[in-house]
Amino acid sequence: MTNANPLNTFVDKRPLQQYRGRFAPSPSGPLHFGSLIAALASFCQAKEAGGKWLVRIEDIDPPREQPGADKAILKTLEAFGLHWDEEVLYQSQQHQLYLETLDFLSAENLSYGCDCSRAKIKKIGGIYQRHCRDLNLSGENLATRLVNHHPFDCFEDKIQGLVKQPEDLAREDFIIFRRDGLFAYQLAVVVDDIYQGITEIVRGCDLLQPTCRQLTLFKTLGIASPDYAHVPLAITDEGYKLSKQNGAPAIDEHRPQELLYKALKFLGQPVTKDIIDCSVDEVIQSAIANWQLFSVPKDREIVYR
Repeated sequence: MTNANPLNTFVDKRPLQQYRGRFAPSPSGPLHFGSLIAALASFCQAKEAGGKWLVRIEDIDPPREQPGADKAILKTLEAFGLHWDEEVLYQSQQHQLYLETLDFLSAENLSYGCDCSRAKIKKIGGIYQRHCRDLNLSGENLATRLVNHHPFDCFEDKIQGLVKQPEDLAREDFIIFRRDGLFAYQLAVVVDDIYQGITEIVRGCDLLQPTCRQLTLFKTLGIASPDYAHVPLAITDEGYKLSKQNGAPAIDEHRPQELLYKALKFLGQPVTKDIIDCSVDEVIQSAIANWQLFSVPKDREIVYR
């Protein structure tokens, strides 16, 4: 008897023909300019399509999280006129669904335990070679890997065009549950995109490579994947991505119009500097009315000054 896929319930409840986008920050620090670019692009794309824009807090990695960062992120989004349409989803509330999905994959022989360390994998070239797939390992301190029957070495992105990755990386049995007892990002993000009925994901180019793994997991679960559109990353003159890990400063909430103008210019949108003198809501409404996804630069990185 086939085990029931717990995610099919949410597929059956999807509103027909409704665009649903999302912004999914991790609470590891305040939003920076790079975050604003991704949030604004996903918001405008959803609203221009007459759809809904959701916010998800990806709080599944406690060691990296900062107390109060989630509330600060939401406050900043509101200050910039980026208002979400449904209740904010916290990944920490989704553990039961993640466990049910892991149980389903295990029952279908689509996952297995692995005790290989990063150091061991690095020694053999950095690509996992399915060493543990047929060992039937059990017990504690094991990672769980997906049996990768559906490798994706390329996909069509709405901004970047055809995106490719190395075939050996595409075929890798990747981790879906970490040996430290935390849910892997690849599992959580796919489960939540299904749960929330996301139809298109607009985000930064730093997540281009993980997209192929997420497509593999969607295919393994037998559920249609969203469309993807990856916007350029804002980088420094030295080539560093603006990120929390690299110490990018928090965006200033006192004059949001100026940063919204800069973000729209970065995204290649038709905007003039006089918009800075408008209200935040007027800037946002203008951005939606004039939004053009095809105008977003195809560069994967752009120096931000």
